[in-house]
Amino acid sequence: MNKLPIGKWILTLVALMTMWGAYYADWNETHIFNPRWPAHAKFHNAQTMLLGSILGALSLWFLWGQRGNKRATLKLAAVFAAVYWLAQAGALLFPGTALIDPEFYQPNDPPRQLYFDAALAVVLPLAYWLETRRLRRLAHDAPL
Repeated sequence: MNKLPIGKWILTLVALMTMWGAYYADWNETHIFNPRWPAHAKFHNAQTMLLGSILGALSLWFLWGQRGNKRATLKLAAVFAAVYWLAQAGALLFPGTALIDPEFYQPNDPPRQLYFDAALAVVLPLAYWLETRRLRRLAHDAPL
């Protein structure tokens, strides 16, 4: 019997968040419409939003649209879903970077992005593990 692929659906939600999350967070006066941002900063913001869309779409494509080796396509789907978030975490290591501009910083209110990043750091590996376990069970139960 084929159980509900909960890990696959969680990865789908992460992929959708990756596709649309940057637009939700950045399509406003704090980022792309910020008149204090120079054109080149807006260029990189737009590049980042598009990169998230492309990575999320690739994740969905490997998760739902590919045939063949399910474990290999699952790995690719998980990697594409994680790349955007890993790059975002790594960006904090560069000089002069921050999750939020000083003009929008609220001292007693951590950036919402920290909550998303922390949740994804737990959810992505969990979803991958759940789906890997399901695929292993399906392979074990398959008739010879």
